[in-house]
Amino acid sequence: MTGPTALNRARRATELAALADGQPVDVIVIGGGITGAGIALDAATRGLSVALVEKHDLAFGTSRWSSKLVHGGLRYLATGNIGIARRSAIERGILMTRNAPHLVKAMPQLVPLLPSMGRVSRVLVRTGFVAGDGLRRLAGTSASTLPRSRRVDARRTAELAPTVRTEGLDGGFLAYDGQLIDDARLVTAVARTAAQHGARILTRVSAGAADATSVRLTDQLTGDSFDASARVVINAAGVWAGDLDPALTLRPSRGTHLVFDAEAFGNPTAALTIPIPGELNRFVFAMPEQLGRVYLGLTDEDAPGPIPDVPQPTPGEIDFLLNTVNTALATGLTPADVRGAYAGLRPLIDTGQGHTADVSREHAVVESASGVISIIGGKLTEYRYMAQDVVERALQLRGLGAPGCRTANLPLVGAPANPVATLRSEHALPSSLVARFGAEAPNVIARARCSHPTEPVADGIDVIRAEFEYAVTHEGALSADDILDRRTRIGLVAEDRDRAAEVAAEMIAEFGEVE
Repeated sequence: MTGPTALNRARRATELAALADGQPVDVIVIGGGITGAGIALDAATRGLSVALVEKHDLAFGTSRWSSKLVHGGLRYLATGNIGIARRSAIERGILMTRNAPHLVKAMPQLVPLLPSMGRVSRVLVRTGFVAGDGLRRLAGTSASTLPRSRRVDARRTAELAPTVRTEGLDGGFLAYDGQLIDDARLVTAVARTAAQHGARILTRVSAGAADATSVRLTDQLTGDSFDASARVVINAAGVWAGDLDPALTLRPSRGTHLVFDAEAFGNPTAALTIPIPGELNRFVFAMPEQLGRVYLGLTDEDAPGPIPDVPQPTPGEIDFLLNTVNTALATGLTPADVRGAYAGLRPLIDTGQGHTADVSREHAVVESASGVISIIGGKLTEYRYMAQDVVERALQLRGLGAPGCRTANLPLVGAPANPVATLRSEHALPSSLVARFGAEAPNVIARARCSHPTEPVADGIDVIRAEFEYAVTHEGALSADDILDRRTRIGLVAEDRDRAAEVAAEMIAEFGEVE
């Protein structure tokens, strides 16, 4: 018995067959990123029948390539966008205290006060941090969840970021924001919670011709196609939304990150936040992450032309990130220090001009001539609000009745308040396992049937074999890539991927078939 939250090949086969047999649903959601998963959860918790279809895997696109930050909206406050700043702060608080306290923690952000940082820039940063404290209070998030900003001395600055340049260092400004253990894990948790409430989560299913009440679906594993019926069809395909509705005008923006061993930054405990020379209110961040890594990001570059499945960083972006971070480091980093890199495309609404960094992160709900309802734009932090908005707009447009939104107080799978039965495990729980699974961590080991479930998948990687099995039996992983690249982030470093690939293939072979 795997339980109502479990996503696996057997459940997929059963639920896809029911849809192919003509069983109608209230809502079909196209796209398995954070927005699509959030829509499925919102609709399912209102009592609507829901099917989510995703051409690839959960969090295959933009939703796995973020900075892993749950922003409180400070940057938008600086640009005068009070509405999105306030909403971001509210949504951050909801995630940290109610939806996913197991996945989102307070992250210290440290701006070192170096001689290169002029008086005006210092005043702007300090003013911004104080405004951020005000946003936090306005959102109702306590200082015990997100501590107040403050100034720290040079000694404390170097403790938090050991490789910072110390010559002329005048301390630092320290503030706090929300940090995800992993954005793809958030998507998986939201999708599994939607499944807990009855939604069908169907990966490797592509959507073709769509209108107000039907979608042509193709099972990517078999090649079989069929028409599925619904009362509402919602396009949440992100940067690929225009494939379903060519009338949509998006302006993709590429954000690139570099991956380092944490040792390259002296194993920091704060995100080193470095002003971009010559620009106001733009920074690069060197953020401590899981698996002993630091992610350095990010860029904001126009990405015109065809949308690739997996965007690639450019040499220019890599040079930009290294050059910027080196302005604040005692010993410069080189391309040889880079262990991996990734790039994602933001689905920005095309406003026609200006740098992409200045394009609004607002979202829009649009009904196409065919009757498909699309949601475009937006940002990860606001996924829950965006889902509520598009579901309520869709219900209104179709004249459908349903209860109000429930997601603001809904704990996701893994949150302590989620009513998933927690099993007892005779094994000690690694802290890394608890960080990724929260209250569900004991289940990962207790339900394991593989040999040596608590052994690492490879030397020096703090992911155990039971996690790979759980990815297949409970988290919808259908391939080794799903395990290595999205249920875990081992795949970001090529050498680690190679060392763990055999165990991933083993788990797919042993547990990935329909029983």
